[in-house]
Amino acid sequence: ERGSNNSFTHEALTLKYKLDNQFELVFVVGFQKILTLTYVDKLIDDVHKEFRDKYRNEFQQKGTLGLLNGTFDFKDDFMRLLRDAEESSKVRAPTVMKTFEQSLKSQKTVKCMIETRGEKPKEKVKNKKNKGSKKEGTEAVAAPGKASAGDKQPSAAGDREELTKDEILQKNREEFFKRHMKAGEKSGKSPKPEAQKEKGKKPRVWDLGNSNAKVLDYSNSATNGSAEACPVEEFDPDTALGDRNREPGRLYDLEYESDDEAEEEKVIQNPSKPSAKKGGLGGMFGMLKGLVGSKSLTREDMDPVLEKMKDHLIAKNVAAEIAVQLCESVAKKLEGKVMGTFTTVTSTVKQALQEALVQILQPQRRVDVLRDVMDAQRHHRPYVVTFCGVNGVGKSTNLAKISFWLIENGFSVLIAACDTFRAGAVEQLRTHTRRLNALHPPESHGGRTMVQLYEKGYGKDAAGIAMEAISYARNQGFDVVLVDTAGRMQDNAPLMTALAKLIAVNAPDLVLFVGEALVGNEAVDQLVKFNKALADHSMAQTPRLIDGIVLTKFDTIDDKVGAAISMTYITSKPIVFVGTGQTYCDLRSLNAKAVVAALMKA
Repeated sequence: ERGSNNSFTHEALTLKYKLDNQFELVFVVGFQKILTLTYVDKLIDDVHKEFRDKYRNEFQQKGTLGLLNGTFDFKDDFMRLLRDAEESSKVRAPTVMKTFEQSLKSQKTVKCMIETRGEKPKEKVKNKKNKGSKKEGTEAVAAPGKASAGDKQPSAAGDREELTKDEILQKNREEFFKRHMKAGEKSGKSPKPEAQKEKGKKPRVWDLGNSNAKVLDYSNSATNGSAEACPVEEFDPDTALGDRNREPGRLYDLEYESDDEAEEEKVIQNPSKPSAKKGGLGGMFGMLKGLVGSKSLTREDMDPVLEKMKDHLIAKNVAAEIAVQLCESVAKKLEGKVMGTFTTVTSTVKQALQEALVQILQPQRRVDVLRDVMDAQRHHRPYVVTFCGVNGVGKSTNLAKISFWLIENGFSVLIAACDTFRAGAVEQLRTHTRRLNALHPPESHGGRTMVQLYEKGYGKDAAGIAMEAISYARNQGFDVVLVDTAGRMQDNAPLMTALAKLIAVNAPDLVLFVGEALVGNEAVDQLVKFNKALADHSMAQTPRLIDGIVLTKFDTIDDKVGAAISMTYITSKPIVFVGTGQTYCDLRSLNAKAVVAALMKA
């Protein structure tokens, strides 16, 4: 029901159900999964309608609970409906192609066909006439010019006839020399580009830079996994930590201040004045509110409200396809439900949509990273987390934030630099490692280095580096291994194959998809194709898919939080971490009610 799906498969059986909210009935049909029965939906609809109409009066008199001990003589009706459904689904004989005599074309006369065909050429002729008139106009404009040139030519010829041959030769020579002099002046004015070409391109020297390339080269591949590779860096900790009053090691929830309560107070204080806003969506749906007095909701009552809500969800960055499915599931849930006397359609639909959104954001399987790390410690092995996602979403930055959070909870971290493709990826992780060691020096942890970097440079096999890093962490006693992978587009088959290989070979405990909160419809495409690629390119019998989501850049979207709904709706996986800024402390856990409050705000 979370995904507006009305079927359930168990082993070899498939169950399909339909709800009747008015009388609180559930109609279920079961059949073999291997059978492709096309008439199941028609059968369950017909049975629902027939059964409800037949026993409507009894339901209204005794209520549904009063008939639980009774019997229903519905067998004959059911068998009749089943036969009708089976008959309607039988394959019909292919239709015989009509002969030429039976077709409409044979009834047309030749004259009629000529006339109908001649209509379009007439239009073309008109167009051609218009084009011809334009050409005639241009020719008419050009003709006076030609005439004027023609007038000049005879006069020039007449002048030449009056001059002697020697005078004509002298005049031609003067014109020849004048033309050559002008050409020489033009060529003399343009030697500048050649001078620029001779200079060539010079490298820019920055004021605070260094022209020595050896000084800027930090890619020493001989120092893998050692503490000496990441010397302690001196810097201002306030710039890296942000809030100094926070509780170390605590992952705070997302906060969102809803102004619904303030608006309700204003409504109570001023009961005589009509309020434009009575809630998150009050102003937007004010024109659609209407009191419903003890009647059951129909689709016609809900359609205007649902259409407004669908547009509102799309405006909040929810993928269009998911917004439609959400509104459809709410309509099915409420159709036929009896309303209270002073309850509005808008408030009922809004409340049902809020409950559905909270249910989507609450995970079916809770991911408790700290508990799982402690469980791995008891088994004397490192807890392995792999980060994947498209380019530029913030995988390395949020990996550093999660490293800081784990260190503050007392766990040692090994970062595996498996992004061997992007220029500067290893250097970025090395800088984060130096800064994390500066914030948590070994002296504060009994001489134990809390974070190290394992890297093998560029152009190597990422799966092999991850395997070596996990083995190194097991031997050195690290608690957690965080595997950073290269960003890749979901349509790039070779890179998706390499990612599936890395996950299949190393079998990480947690696979996190890193996605940014700025995306709309693209979130659906990314997650669906990532999961599909991991399933297709995995050689295992049960392929490993995405276990959770890291939602980044959440501080850039204000109240357009629809990407959280889109991602969890598609995968049914929880959002484990939310990135909300640039410092190491800007990491939050998802608060479903806060996200829904922001989503429903007008």
